[in-house]
Formats: sequence, C-alpha cells, structure tokens
Amino acid sequence: MSWIPKTSGSLLGIALVVLVSGLTSSLAQRGSHSKNVSNSSAAGRNTYNASCAACHGLDGHGSDKAVNIAAGADAQHFSDAQLSGIIANGVPGTGMPAFRNLSATQVRAVVQYLRSLQGRSEARTLPGDPKRGKALFFGKGECSTCHTISGEGGFLGPDLSRYAATAEPTAIRDQILKTQRSPAFSYHPAVLTTAEGERLEGLIRNEDNFSLQFQTKDGSFHLFQKSDLRNLERRDTSLMPTDYRDRLSSSELDDLVSFLVSVNPDANKAGPSHKKKEEDDYE
Repeated sequence: MSWIPKTSGSLLGIALVVLVSGLTSSLAQRGSHSKNVSNSSAAGRNTYNASCAACHGLDGHGSDKAVNIAAGADAQHFSDAQLSGIIANGVPGTGMPAFRNLSATQVRAVVQYLRSLQGRSEARTLPGDPKRGKALFFGKGECSTCHTISGEGGFLGPDLSRYAATAEPTAIRDQILKTQRSPAFSYHPAVLTTAEGERLEGLIRNEDNFSLQFQTKDGSFHLFQKSDLRNLERRDTSLMPTDYRDRLSSSELDDLVSFLVSVNPDANKAGPSHKKKEEDDYE
C-alpha cells in the first residue's frame, strides 16, 4: 500500500472539515430564517395590536367601529398588495385612515399577521392542479350534483363558493374523505315512497303536521300530503358520499382541493361597484 500518497489522510481531514462547515452554515441559515420569520410575525402582531386592534379587534373580527377582516369575505380575497395599499393609504371617505407612518416592512408584517388571523399563515401552495380539480368537481367527482360553486352546480347541498376561504387545505381534504357523516344543520335527509309506489331520496325542506316539501337529488321540489305517502323514512346520515377515498386517487384529491382553494367568489363583480363595496365595508 505504499503507493497511497502521504497527503491522502490530510486531504480527507480537510474534506471532512469543509463538509462539517457547510452543514453548520446551512443549519445556521435555516435557524436564522426561522428566527426572521418568527420576528416578522411578532412585529406584525405588535404593529397590528397598536394600530388596528382598537377598531378591528385583537382577533380581527371587528367591532362597532370597523368590519370583520378575519372572516370577512372581501378582506380574505384581497391580494396582499391590495391590503398593503389599504393600510398605507386608507380608504377615502370612510373611517379607514391612512397609516403613512408605517414603513413598507411594517405594512408587510401586518398583512402577514392578518393572514394568520384569517387562518392562512402558511402559503397555500398546493400540489394539485385547479383546472383538473374543476373538471373533477363538475365531472367524475359529481360534487356539482349537490353543491353550487360560483353560481354553477346543484342546490341540494351547501354553496361551496366561500368554503375554502377560512378552511385549511388539509381540513378540506379530511372532510372530503370522511367515511361517517352527520347531516348539516337544517339539512334533513329522508327517503319516501309515494302513493303510486315511487321511491324518492332527498331532503325535507319544510314540514308541518300534515304536509312536507321535499327536494330530490335532481334539485326538484315536491309537495306531499303525509296521509298520501306509503312510507317516510328519516335518516340521520348525510347524503354526501363516503367513498371518495376509493373513487378518487390521491392526485385527484389534490386537484379537487386546489380548485376549491382557488375559487374567488367575488372575481366576477364589476370594478366600480366592487370598489364602492370595498369602501363601504371599511366605514
């Protein structure tokens, strides 16, 4: 083994030192990044509490002086740039003042903190494709059979246009994949058999001692006298399917969630009227 250069040991040592130094530097950079993010969040919270909370509340849910900017649909769908502009310049003619004393860094920190109040502290960069998700919503997933989104779809289930505004993507996915569901409030599933023997499945929309209004899965409404029904079976389970884990692949679920998150229910509003509404909301 005499052919191995005497310097090989020292070269190996140098390589190890360089490797360890690189790892240490990388970890230090990560720690520094985390610390910067934490500091930015704290700075945003402090600035918000000092400048915004008196009117909008510590939790952003508003007061008699200002609107709810944590759960309010408009505030949630404003871009970061729009929110920054409102904070820095105010809304003329309303009770929303301009905070020109805040630096650009402070304004960005406030916007970031507001996003955390809205349940969007993490960037919603999702693995799915919203275009494919839309096709699934109105196609294979059959979601539009019951649900409306941006004015399209069925009316048997809740309107999902604003559903993802305050829900995290993981929570949305969990809801889709639930295998045991209870009916939502005011939704009363039932199966009835008419006097002619026709079996209908849907929801009881209105009811008194003698009659009921029934909506079938195709969205149609029917009025029945209870005395004319052969059978009325009330159910305590939701009409929402429980087999999406088998019906959709993991990537298709990503696409569907991405579509729901991408929906902006206010996107089709006219510019001037939308601007006026923004100003009204900040009175």
